[in-house]
Amino acid sequence: MGEIPSPPFLHYGERRFLLEEKVSYEEVRDVTALEWFLRQKGLTPHLIIAIIIAGTGISLSLYHLFTGYAGPVEAHSFRSTHLALIMILAFFFRPLGRKSWRDPIRWTFYVDMVFILLVTAIEVYTLYDIEAFIWRRGDLTNWDIWAGTILILLLLEATRRVVGWAMVIIASFFLIQTAFSDHFFGILYGPPNSWFTILDYIFMRENGIYGIPIMVMSTYIFLFILFGSVLIRSGAGRFFINLALSLTGHRVGGPAKASIVSSALMATVSGSAVANVVTTGSFTIPLMKKVGYRPHFAGAVEACASSGGQIMPPVMGAAAFIIAEFLAVPYLEVCVGALVPATLYFFSIFVMVHFEAKKRGLSALPKADLPNFRQEIKRGGHLLLAILVIIVVLVVGYTPMYAAFLGILSVIALSFLRPETRMSPIGILSALEDGATKSIPVAVACACAGIIIGCVFVSGLGLKFTNLIIDVAAGRLWIALVLTMIAALILGMGLTTTAVYITVAALVVPSLVMMGVEPIAGHLFAFYYGLVSAITPPVALASFAAAGIAGSNPMQTGFSSFRLGFAKYIIPIVFVYVPGMLLVGEPLDIIRYILMGFVGIFSLTITTEGWLYRRVNIAWRTFMIPVTFMIFMPQFVYNVVGLAILAAFIVYEKSRTKQVKEV
Repeated sequence: MGEIPSPPFLHYGERRFLLEEKVSYEEVRDVTALEWFLRQKGLTPHLIIAIIIAGTGISLSLYHLFTGYAGPVEAHSFRSTHLALIMILAFFFRPLGRKSWRDPIRWTFYVDMVFILLVTAIEVYTLYDIEAFIWRRGDLTNWDIWAGTILILLLLEATRRVVGWAMVIIASFFLIQTAFSDHFFGILYGPPNSWFTILDYIFMRENGIYGIPIMVMSTYIFLFILFGSVLIRSGAGRFFINLALSLTGHRVGGPAKASIVSSALMATVSGSAVANVVTTGSFTIPLMKKVGYRPHFAGAVEACASSGGQIMPPVMGAAAFIIAEFLAVPYLEVCVGALVPATLYFFSIFVMVHFEAKKRGLSALPKADLPNFRQEIKRGGHLLLAILVIIVVLVVGYTPMYAAFLGILSVIALSFLRPETRMSPIGILSALEDGATKSIPVAVACACAGIIIGCVFVSGLGLKFTNLIIDVAAGRLWIALVLTMIAALILGMGLTTTAVYITVAALVVPSLVMMGVEPIAGHLFAFYYGLVSAITPPVALASFAAAGIAGSNPMQTGFSSFRLGFAKYIIPIVFVYVPGMLLVGEPLDIIRYILMGFVGIFSLTITTEGWLYRRVNIAWRTFMIPVTFMIFMPQFVYNVVGLAILAAFIVYEKSRTKQVKEV
């Protein structure tokens, strides 16, 4: 195929950086089928596939842009069309027996074509007379049974390719358990359900496959993913990185702090931890190593900062929209509630990298080698207005779908204000295709999660699970939290964040709510523990991706990420007991809880990093653990005692450090 030139939105300094660090642009982001097609000569089967992929992806994006403006059509038609096009793209992008659709064609290609034709045929069958299809609910024909059965099998195969075996096994287990409950024991035992009943619920109605997960994916999440793709194509990704470097690069541990800031900014457009690592880490990790951070620590910083994108509003790894649907509250309410915990998490990493830099005596980068803040704002600051457009439209009261639609149009319009960000027609079309292809894993996971939710409802397993946890916990909330934590961590090792959250929300969260936990706190608790596997060995995908860029040992990077991101394990427990951190309660109490949250996180970083003005010995670090929890507790008396002890410790450490320097 030949060497791929740098894209137009990488400017001279950035191209030079790629050359000096020997990082190819293909390692930073994939080339779309449209771009690949335009760089080839002659017509071959691969070019035809590229045209189909580009055409399908662009059509899917335009379809969603239209519905974002005009509103979705009839529910079943809209959701089934979305899923059908996603599955077609999935079978093209994850071909059977080949790593990529660009690899040489084998006989397995014809199997993929059969799958694609079956998906198309089932969708045509569904839409041909949608009114008659809907009226047949509860009275399925043989054709309905065959169509539903084949679609479920095709969906499981698509899930295997783009999500992994774990989710296929879990979904298959729930299908089997629902159909043959009388052959199981314990909590899984129950009356069996016919295949007719299962299909009627999860295929014919808007409950299973076409239930809440795929509804949220097709109406909200897709457009926000598309918004992120268009924004990145306009050059915003590099603008975020340069802006972060200009703000923090000249400070102690500047590149690490820039990694945190840029990842927080990238979180507004991307909810994928691994995608954030690859996008920002390819630039920040070499800079961190350059100023003296150890490779595994540099990789851990990027992994932890990038995984923060999944908890930072407005995107939150697509879960914010699903949480809002489960809670039946406005999407903006979930974003507002999730903002403080996410800020606390980024604050904890920021303090820890500062302590690490002080501990190792690392220097800052010279200002002359850093981007100029004013120049960066002048070059790309106008793109931030698109994010402001989304926030304003949401606050005014419009739907997230319409807000994302206006945000996408705003990015395209604003990009023409500067030559450096101006999007070409090909760039816009590539962004439309890119947004569609990035949606594949999330959409497939949502559809498969719909099977799980549908089976849980049909079999009644959800209610049994809730009652079991309440019985085991015997009124003790901490036991219920530990059980939820373990379930989410285990599921997170094999499922995507969205899939983990949906599964735990259906099975476990109701029991937490019944035990008195605020609904939003219970859902966010499940969500947080569903995503920590990204930085928790032995899986730790974000850490492993960062290790590849840093050239460090993957497991060592994973354990460093676990230590750096420790706040993500503590914060959910805190906001369950102190819901004021989610802005629930009286205003004065909320202010106190938030302030105590920041102080508590600062105390926690002293314990985990072992540094304040000098190294803190193990005895003091152990002593600070109960002090930290006293600061986090909702009781005012404990807060005062904890603050007094922390203040005394800080004064003591500062005086001792001063004495050592004088000697």
